[in-house]
Amino acid sequence: MPQDTIFAVAPPVPVTLPVAGEEAVFPVGRLFCIGRNYAAHAAEMGHDSSREPPFFFMKPNTAVCPPGTDFLYPRHSSDVHHEVEMVAAIGTGGSHIEVADALSHVWGYGVGLDMTLRDIQATAKSMGRPWETAKAVDGSAPVGAIHPVAETGHPVSGAITLAVNGNIKQRGDLSQMIWSIPEMIAHISKSFTLRPGDLIMTGTPSGVGPVLMGDLLEGTVEGVGTVSVKVR
Repeated sequence: MPQDTIFAVAPPVPVTLPVAGEEAVFPVGRLFCIGRNYAAHAAEMGHDSSREPPFFFMKPNTAVCPPGTDFLYPRHSSDVHHEVEMVAAIGTGGSHIEVADALSHVWGYGVGLDMTLRDIQATAKSMGRPWETAKAVDGSAPVGAIHPVAETGHPVSGAITLAVNGNIKQRGDLSQMIWSIPEMIAHISKSFTLRPGDLIMTGTPSGVGPVLMGDLLEGTVEGVGTVSVKVR
């Protein structure tokens, strides 16, 4: 785009996340969220926990709730649930990426929460409608700092937990993921050309549950990082 481009309206301010230990920030594009990627979570949601073909939904970058900001409880919902996930941050784009090459496209990892308006989602499901109003609302993806691969490696095991007011509600291990990160990248890139800045939320373990105003949510992925957010 030419530097002297004249915009008809002011372009949106870039959405960014901090990079752990650096002054640089990570620019956020789209969020691809893998559904039912832990067998125990699939079972608790009433689905077959076998290795079904992977599926995903999307959140816009306006869903990102960066460190230091609160999660604002949506006024049109009365049943918002927490879902802690490891996040893979894409550094090199591409389409039809092969599984064997997929990890070379990952810049780093972080920890995020897929805040889900469960009552709105249930209504949408019952009517055969999309989930955007339950999954993609503003601030519905609190994400912590992104840690570069040089620091974390490519995690395939390690505890993933979510505490509410200091009490552990979700506990699992990355090794329990049904679909690996390379498989997820390969699958998504068949339909979408991945771009630098895209995030992949890799699924949540069992134990999802409701949050209340005033709750403090603290998610951790062993060897990767943390996310912390207050509900108000």
